[in-house]
Amino acid sequence: MGATPLVVVMGISGVGKSAVGHELADRFGIEYEDGDAFHSEANIAKMSAGTPLTDEDRWPWLEDIGRWLADHDGSGGVVSCSALRRAYRDVLVDAAPRVVFLHLTGGHDLIKSRMDHREHFMPSSLLQSQEETLEPLQDDERGWAFDITPNPAEIVDAFIARAGLSEGDDA
Repeated sequence: MGATPLVVVMGISGVGKSAVGHELADRFGIEYEDGDAFHSEANIAKMSAGTPLTDEDRWPWLEDIGRWLADHDGSGGVVSCSALRRAYRDVLVDAAPRVVFLHLTGGHDLIKSRMDHREHFMPSSLLQSQEETLEPLQDDERGWAFDITPNPAEIVDAFIARAGLSEGDDA
């Protein structure tokens, strides 16, 4: 996978990207960044109002995340990013070719319950839009899908095993 892990924790809102991302970064002693930190104020306002983002809204955000990944290629890093469509993931791969995706998946009711019980600018009313936009990882993409039912530590354990990583090494 490279000198150190370079990972995008992806999935629709409410799947636990931040919790899993923090856990993975902590395990390897590498930097974690939340993809939400890259959103413009206009994007946050739009989502807060219950309006889905358009591709035009997303491209600059994805390019910023891609630059962060490229800047962390040598040191490793973990970033959470919905990366809902293949075209969005391709922007990230173009910026950082060795990036690997950890796709978090779960049932609608569980995700809606999580979204209803957290403080975040993304309302649960946008869940259906996110589900409709999502294109799962394809066979030629580097990454794997993991169910969100286990706790974040168990999900990270499964990812580390699947990716062939070792926490004590530079992988």
